[in-house]
Amino acid sequence: MLAKYAISASEAETEDFIQWMLLNSWTNYQDHCMDQRTIIENEVNSLPLKISNAIKDKPYTSEPIQLPPIKTYGYQIEGIEELGLIPVIGADGIIYLQGTPTKAGDFTITIKYKYDGWIPGRPVLERKLPFAVNPNPRDLWKNIPTSQDVVYYKPDQDCEYVTVPTGADGSPRKDMVAASNRGRSHAQEGKPRDDHFQLLYCPENEWYIMAVADGAGSAKYSRKGSEVACRKAVEFCQSKLKDAQAFEAKIRAYQEAEDKEAAQKAISNDVYTLVGNAAFLAHKAINEVSKGMEGAKPKDFATTLMLAICKKFDFGWFIASYWVGDGAMAVYSKDANTIKLLGIPDEGEYSGQTRFLTMPEIFQDHVAISSRLRFHIVDDFTALMLMTDGVSDPMFGTDVNLNDIERWHRFWKTLQDGFPEDGIPGVVFADDREQTKYELLSWLDFWIPGEHDDRTIAILY
Repeated sequence: MLAKYAISASEAETEDFIQWMLLNSWTNYQDHCMDQRTIIENEVNSLPLKISNAIKDKPYTSEPIQLPPIKTYGYQIEGIEELGLIPVIGADGIIYLQGTPTKAGDFTITIKYKYDGWIPGRPVLERKLPFAVNPNPRDLWKNIPTSQDVVYYKPDQDCEYVTVPTGADGSPRKDMVAASNRGRSHAQEGKPRDDHFQLLYCPENEWYIMAVADGAGSAKYSRKGSEVACRKAVEFCQSKLKDAQAFEAKIRAYQEAEDKEAAQKAISNDVYTLVGNAAFLAHKAINEVSKGMEGAKPKDFATTLMLAICKKFDFGWFIASYWVGDGAMAVYSKDANTIKLLGIPDEGEYSGQTRFLTMPEIFQDHVAISSRLRFHIVDDFTALMLMTDGVSDPMFGTDVNLNDIERWHRFWKTLQDGFPEDGIPGVVFADDREQTKYELLSWLDFWIPGEHDDRTIAILY
């Protein structure tokens, strides 16, 4: 080559020149590659890339992450496998992180990439991004068992299933199920469950009796008040329904009467005597219990009460009820597309308050008692439901929504479907199925932010 350009050089000079040319060219080549790599690396590092925070145990998809196209390729994502995430890389080179994080904390995600001019053997470049997984709010709640030494101790959970045998005609009979779960706000501090329920079936004449009560959170012995209210009301109804022939005769007469108004008065008087007095005696029983606790007053045992009795006749179901306080009590029929509230939720003097069975004015006169009594005759129903506001508030939101049949349809579906996103299965409402009570208790552990009260529900279906 030197001779071609008329350059005269000895063999030694030629060898030295070739060595010098190669070394300088290699150095220039390395500088060129480094410059090219640095330019791309600086461009990538200057991008305002950010990965939004995730929440442990909640499905997550990041915002798109994009490095300069053409200049970068061959992406690899490190630091996400241990978190339960996977990278999704589109044909356009846009990167997403997806999955359900299994750990909470601060982490570093490393994006490794090849670049324009990269050849095998050279190191790849990387961009590190901070990534935070916030704790699941559930993990922040404590579940401190209630001390068994507490006055008027009751278990933190309870459930019951009442199987009603098949009738003489071979047709199935409706069963009852109930469950009560201590709210997270109480569990956080190790406080007792204030709700209560009681179910009873009278096999001798096929009457059903159901009671649900919500002890006031501000009343220090309300857990006892709710228990006494349910027990006393159900006991009284049971004793009176043992000889219910006259009462049932009036119900039949009412159904057959042309003059409903006159017949209704007779029924109303019996409902008052039976269901109204059951509530009044529950009120008195709480007063007596309060006298046995030094320094206590009836308001320390404040509780709501929902009470229902019902029986199937050849013409339909007769249902009578008493309701004081909040929550919800209703007869729901999916097929007939109807909902009948068995009363009106109470509103106290101020927003968020309610009235309680222990208040003297609740029983100040006949009108005060009668206004809380209802009776209905319906052909059939899907479910008769009594629930405290720990269930009705998160499921319906407002008292007005209790009149919306579509919301009851959604509620019934939610009972059956559960909350798959939280791993909570639905409830199977089948005949003679003891397992239903455990499913209902599990269902009560649903998660809705801001809704952490005691939850109790009783269902005849």
